[in-house]
Amino acid sequence: MTTDQKPPSNTPDPALISGGMGVRISWWVMSRIVSMMGGLGVVSGTGLEIVYPRLLQDGDPGGNVRRAFTELARRQPALSADIWEIFNSYYIEGGRAPGTPYKSVPPCRLTRVENFKPGPDSFWELPKEMQVLVMAANFAEVWLAKEGHDKPVGINFLRKVERPLPWALYGAMLAGAAYVLVGAGSPDELPSMIEKLSRHEPTEMSFKVYGTRSDSGSFYATVRPEELKISGEALPVPKFLAIVSSFGLAQALAADPATRPYGFVVEGSEAGGHSVAPSKMRFAPDGKPLLVYTEQDKADIGAIAKLGLPFWLAGSYSGRGSLAAARAAGASGIQFGTLAALSGQSGMTPELRSKVVKMLAAGELRVENTMVSPTGFPFKVAQVPGTISEEAVFQARPRRCDIGLLQVNYLTPDGKLGYRCPAEPVDRFVAKGGRVQNTVGRGCLCNALLSAAGCPQVCPGGYVEPPIVTLGENLESAKELLAQLPPGQETYTIGKALNLLRGGSSKAA
Repeated sequence: MTTDQKPPSNTPDPALISGGMGVRISWWVMSRIVSMMGGLGVVSGTGLEIVYPRLLQDGDPGGNVRRAFTELARRQPALSADIWEIFNSYYIEGGRAPGTPYKSVPPCRLTRVENFKPGPDSFWELPKEMQVLVMAANFAEVWLAKEGHDKPVGINFLRKVERPLPWALYGAMLAGAAYVLVGAGSPDELPSMIEKLSRHEPTEMSFKVYGTRSDSGSFYATVRPEELKISGEALPVPKFLAIVSSFGLAQALAADPATRPYGFVVEGSEAGGHSVAPSKMRFAPDGKPLLVYTEQDKADIGAIAKLGLPFWLAGSYSGRGSLAAARAAGASGIQFGTLAALSGQSGMTPELRSKVVKMLAAGELRVENTMVSPTGFPFKVAQVPGTISEEAVFQARPRRCDIGLLQVNYLTPDGKLGYRCPAEPVDRFVAKGGRVQNTVGRGCLCNALLSAAGCPQVCPGGYVEPPIVTLGENLESAKELLAQLPPGQETYTIGKALNLLRGGSSKAA
């Protein structure tokens, strides 16, 4: 059986897709509005297993987590006891006292599944508590975005955040996600995983382990629905969109029925967040990389169109004429991120968003391509005082890695899995086999992105983790909408952003 994907319904594909940004910048509230207004609202699946325990410790404002967890427990009674044990272990009636640290969530560490399949490959899974937490958090985010309407909702994952991804995908599918978008690495295994999980069958996803020999077999994170006692009818198969930045990757994925997605999001180098390094690296006299992109780095849109699969254009496709231009190039539509991130309904904290939009309106906001990410990939950062883009703030932060979403796996001398991150203390990273040069300028995106979404960790001594703001390079449409605001209104609505992209009056909605 091939894994060619069939649409979950006869609903036409949307022309406008909101970006699945950051850690909960694309949260369920904004995504729900986008979908109800005829676009595809996409929630971010990154780090939800951290976000939801923090929401519970803040008292579960609005009772949203309780409501979503109740629905998952109703649908999957075998998970009910585990779901409520997790809920009760983090929930604080009325929320934490001011200045109180969040209770830590166990990191996503994999343990080996013994006697699962014969052969040189090894199969690994999260502890059951973390499996259920990851599934419940992703279920909740999608379910809340879908609540009260019948329009499609999507979820975005990063392939490089690999250890929780199979369970996060399953949770989103249990909630009825209509689209799954995956970037930041080759998502060639996702079509098969989606098909198997839709039938509640075991599935696995490979993960890289540094220090292993080529003849030692591959490593797989393995979801086993039967062990979790998950049951029910087959799930709708969501449309899988691979996020690509080159024709080469799109062509390779489309060539094989086992890896072929439903379609593509073609992301240019102007898009926010992580991006692929330029094809030709240039360096300043001090050795720092100069992240300069040329025509050679642009995806061949014409060639991608000839593959015959639906595709959407992203990265600087957020102007009044962008949708028409994309369609003229053969695209189904566009994906927009920065315009959504600065809207009043995004998950960015109001205080931080206020600072950013005021700087933008005054012509003072710059977005720089940096190497701050522990992944080694370029990462766009808005230069905002009080965030880790400010050198003094960056240098004042003690190096620590207490969340670990971007850690890489390595094999320890005794044959166990170890985890290291260039943003952790340098001596610890080097002791784990890392190279000291990889630590230069690297910061903790996990904590900074959580802070931007309103749940910063309070560290010993009262130190509060500072935020980071990542935006794309095209800020013109946001500036246009800000210039039209009535007195006393700080930013525009997501509805006005959608109307502008459709070519209508930005004063509507």
